[in-house]
Amino acid sequence: MILILLPLIFSIIAWIAPSSTMRLIGLIASACSLVASIISVSFFNPTEHVLFDLGVQLVRFSMDSLGYIMVILTNAVFFLVFLSNYYNQIIGHRRFTALAFLMQFGLLGVFTVNTILGFYLFWELTLIPIFMILYWFGSFENSRVLMKFFLYTLFGSLAMLVSVIGLMQITHQQTYDALLAADLSTIGNAGIWLMGGFLLAFAVKIPLFPFHTWQAQTYTKAPIAGTMLLSAIMLKMALFGLLKWVLPIFDGIATDFWRWPIITLSLIGIIYGAVIAIRHQNLKTIFAYASLSHLGLITAGLMLQNSQTNEFAVVQIVNHSIVAIGLFMAAGIIEQRLKTTNINELGGIAKVAPRFAFWFAVLTFISLSVPFTSGFIGEFFLIKAIFDVHVFSGILACTTLVLGAIYMLRAYQAPMFGPTKNEKFLDLRWSEIAVFALLSLAAIYFGLAPKCITDFVAHSLIQTTH
Repeated sequence: MILILLPLIFSIIAWIAPSSTMRLIGLIASACSLVASIISVSFFNPTEHVLFDLGVQLVRFSMDSLGYIMVILTNAVFFLVFLSNYYNQIIGHRRFTALAFLMQFGLLGVFTVNTILGFYLFWELTLIPIFMILYWFGSFENSRVLMKFFLYTLFGSLAMLVSVIGLMQITHQQTYDALLAADLSTIGNAGIWLMGGFLLAFAVKIPLFPFHTWQAQTYTKAPIAGTMLLSAIMLKMALFGLLKWVLPIFDGIATDFWRWPIITLSLIGIIYGAVIAIRHQNLKTIFAYASLSHLGLITAGLMLQNSQTNEFAVVQIVNHSIVAIGLFMAAGIIEQRLKTTNINELGGIAKVAPRFAFWFAVLTFISLSVPFTSGFIGEFFLIKAIFDVHVFSGILACTTLVLGAIYMLRAYQAPMFGPTKNEKFLDLRWSEIAVFALLSLAAIYFGLAPKCITDFVAHSLIQTTH
């Protein structure tokens, strides 16, 4: 229980602590949450399903192996965000630190709550701090971009709320196990509509084509720490909700109805996101559309409802967080030093910042899913699963490898090589090197030993597939 409450406690402390201590509070507090979750998981039996609550009937919590993976991933992302931005001005602000920990508390609630109403409440809670972070620290000269993000998310959340109310009304249940045991096949088309409400909320958050139009502009205008939080962990709520709640609960008529429409939109997103990334000149925008492309593959894999495929989808979820933090941190470093991320205005950085050029190259190859990295093993099994079901869909899914190589090598080559356009470029600081190194080691380790994830989550995923 303390794992969930720690960020809330740290958020309160951040609001009342002196501003001069914010950098250390953010770094130390996020490290404490990460260490606590690692120690806790070392005593956890993956076959167990631990229930606990705060005495509130509508909001109860449980921890299984999938939940633990998401908790550790969340805490790791926040620690790396605070570490990578240690020298950036935003980390010294009380409001950012307090709101970030409040967001972390909401995310941990999403990944551990055991009631469908609680899932919705924590889902909504995460929107408040990230919206305030974007509002206070982003460069949204045109408020329409920020308002689009808010309205898209709000509209999706309202659709989910209607489905939550309908599901509770029909089943008279709200706990995960009770909903999993309920027979929703008897409600016919009502189940299709109820599932559609959840899918709409998830499609906005992932985002899934064509509900993605808020993403690129928001990622580009957000502070780099906010972009990292959005891409690396916040959108994982939708993938988790799809895997943990919606697909197993609505298994049957509803999932059969929605399977191929969602897979089709995912495949369109894979190709569309990659093509748009190839055409854009802004690094943050390129990486935003690259994220859209890669997430389409994960979503398509999850819709197959295959236990082994789901295990490697979890690997790919972890890998996407690794890549998202690394690439957006690289874009943020360039933006901070040169005040631009337009690749037409960049060049020759490798000559003046060799350490940055090296680590940016490492993350570029990791994002290309080269062998012996977590991206390779995750994408290989997801594409193979799609091939096994439908050959043409598998061919379309494979385009992520070819198109990804085009936009990623272009995004690296243009800023790093060619004529030097700015001689004053501060090379990497110790905190930035540490983050790049940790991300690289994690990607290689999970690529060589994916079973540390797949075997750990296997028991939790057995009950989510039928």
